[in-house]
Amino acid sequence: MDTTVTTGEEQNVWGGGNQPLNASYGKMMMWFFIVSDALTFSGFLAAYGFSRFKFLETWPIADEVFTHVPFFHGNYPMYYVAFMTFILIMSSVTMVLAVDAGHQMKKNKVIWYMFFTIIGGIIFVGSQGWEWATFIKGSHGALETKGGRILQFVDAETGHQVAIADFAKEMHSERTAHERKNGIWFTKEGTLPTYSVSQVVDGFKAKSNLLVRTEKINEEGHKTILSREDSLMKLNQAVQVVEGANLVHNEYGSRLFADFFFFITGFHGFHVFSGIVINIIIFFNVIIGTYEKRRSYEMVEKVGLYWHFVDLVWVFVFTFFYLV
Repeated sequence: MDTTVTTGEEQNVWGGGNQPLNASYGKMMMWFFIVSDALTFSGFLAAYGFSRFKFLETWPIADEVFTHVPFFHGNYPMYYVAFMTFILIMSSVTMVLAVDAGHQMKKNKVIWYMFFTIIGGIIFVGSQGWEWATFIKGSHGALETKGGRILQFVDAETGHQVAIADFAKEMHSERTAHERKNGIWFTKEGTLPTYSVSQVVDGFKAKSNLLVRTEKINEEGHKTILSREDSLMKLNQAVQVVEGANLVHNEYGSRLFADFFFFITGFHGFHVFSGIVINIIIFFNVIIGTYEKRRSYEMVEKVGLYWHFVDLVWVFVFTFFYLV
C-alpha cells in the first residue's frame, strides 16, 4: 500500500490554520458580516428601484424635495445632502489614516484620526436627523384627492411652488383638535392639519395667479401644471390637506417614496450610529493603551472595515434617492 506523506509546506497551503487567506479569525468574521449586510441593502435598494420604475411618472423629484439648508431660507436643491456625503467620505479617509498609523504603532496619531472619524459620523447622523425632521414637517403643503393623488400649488408667472399658508383663508368657524386639557379624554384622533380643504380652496379661488400642479411628470421631466379651469375642477376631488410626509401621507408625491426613504435611510443611519458607538469604545481603548500593550491595532482595522462599508452603502443610497 502506498503511503502519502504530507509535508509541512503543503499543510500551510491547504490546512487553513489560524489565519486562512492570511486573515485573522476576527477579520474573516467581519468580512462575512459585511457580505451578508451588503446583500440585505442590495435587496432594499432593488425593491426601491422596482417600485420607482413602476410609478415612474408620479415619483417625486429629489431636487424639489431636498432643498433645505439649516439656518438658510431659500431653494438649495441637494446642497446639504452633498455636504453630508462629503463629511461621511472624509470620515472614511481619516479612518484609513488611523489604520495606517496603527500599523506603524503611532498611538497619538491613531487617537487623533479616530477622533476626527467619530466627529464626522456624529455630524452625519445629526444632519440626517435634521433632514428627517424637515421631511416630516414639510414646507409647502398639498391637497390629497380621494384616489390618493397629490395636488400642489404654483405661481402661474414664475412656476415656483407656493405654500398653502401663503393663500389659505382663515375661518374662525373651523373646529379645533380635541385636547386632554379640554376634558375630552376618551377622544383619540390624529393631529389636524393647519388648514382645512375649504380654506385652501377658497384661498385658491381668491388668487387668480395660482395653478395646480399634479404628480405626473411630463416629457420635459417636470410635473404637469394644469390650466386655471382644470385646476378649479381638480380641486373638487380634494378630500384632505397634507402637510409633510409620514408612512401614510406624503405632500411631495407617492407615499411609497416616503416609506422607502424612512426605512432605507433609517436602516443606514442605524448602521452609522452603531459604528460611532463602536468607534468610541475602540477610541478609549486606544487612549488607555490596550492595543499598545498587545502590540497590535487590529481592532482599529476591523472597525475600519465596517466604517468603510457604511460609507460605501451611503454612496449607493445617495445615488438611488438623490441623483437618479
